[in-house]
Amino acid sequence: MLDVERRQQMITFIEQQNGATVEELSRHFEVSEATVRRDIVQLSKRGLIARAYGGAAPKSHQHTQGFPEPPLFRRAALQADEKQCIGLQAARHVSDGDTVIIAGGTTTTEMIPHLADRRKLTIITNTLNIAMRLAAFPHISVIVLGGMLRHSELSMLGLLMEHALENLRADKLFMGTPAIHVDYGFSADDMAEVHSDHVLMSVAREITVLADHTKFGRIATMRVAPIKRVQRVITDAAVHADDVKALQDHGVVVEVV
Repeated sequence: MLDVERRQQMITFIEQQNGATVEELSRHFEVSEATVRRDIVQLSKRGLIARAYGGAAPKSHQHTQGFPEPPLFRRAALQADEKQCIGLQAARHVSDGDTVIIAGGTTTTEMIPHLADRRKLTIITNTLNIAMRLAAFPHISVIVLGGMLRHSELSMLGLLMEHALENLRADKLFMGTPAIHVDYGFSADDMAEVHSDHVLMSVAREITVLADHTKFGRIATMRVAPIKRVQRVITDAAVHADDVKALQDHGVVVEVV
C-alpha cells in the first residue's frame, strides 16, 4: 500500500472509530508504530486529524471536547521515541511483588505497557492519566492518591495527597523532572508540585528519575532535590557525555538507552 493511500484510509479509520491509538493503527495497517506516528504528524499538520495522547482523534472533535488539551498531552509528542525507550528501561527495574510509586510526567507514563506481566505488583500514583492507563490491568493493585487537581498535569497535589502517603511505603519511586543541573540538582517551577515530590521521595527506598536529554543543564525556579538524593537516572543516547560523568561523580547510576 502506498503511503498516500494508507494515510487516506487512516483518516477514515480514525473517524469511524471516533479516535484510535498508535498501537491500534499499527496493528490495523500492519506497519510499525514509528510509521504510524509519522503519518499522524503529517495528517495533523494538514489539518485532517487531531493529534491526541497516544494516538489521534477526528478533526471535527477537536473543538467539542469541552475543555482544552492539557499541556501534559501536548508534551507527550516531544522526544516520543526517546521517552518510550526510557520507559521500557525503567520498567525493567520493577520486579514481581514490588510496591512502586509512579509520579506524573510524559516519560513515566511510558512504563505502563511494560508492566503487564508483573505479578503481585502494587502501584501508587497521584496522576489521573497514569491511573486510567493502569485500569487496563486488573491484576495490578492500584492506589490512587487524592488531592487538589493540577489541571495542566492531571496530578493530585496538596494536603490530602500528603496525608495519604503518611501511611504508605514504597520500594521504588519513578519520577520525571523538567530540569537537571549537576550543581543545582533537580528542579521545577510549580511550588505545590515540588512539595508533593518531596513527600513522594520521602516514602520510597529507591528513587529513579526518568529524563530525556533535553532536561539536562536546565534550572527551574525551585529545587526538588540535590543530585545525590536519587539512586538512578535513565536517559537517552543524545545526552552529553559530560552530563553523564557529572552525575556518576555524585554517585548516581546513569543508564543511557
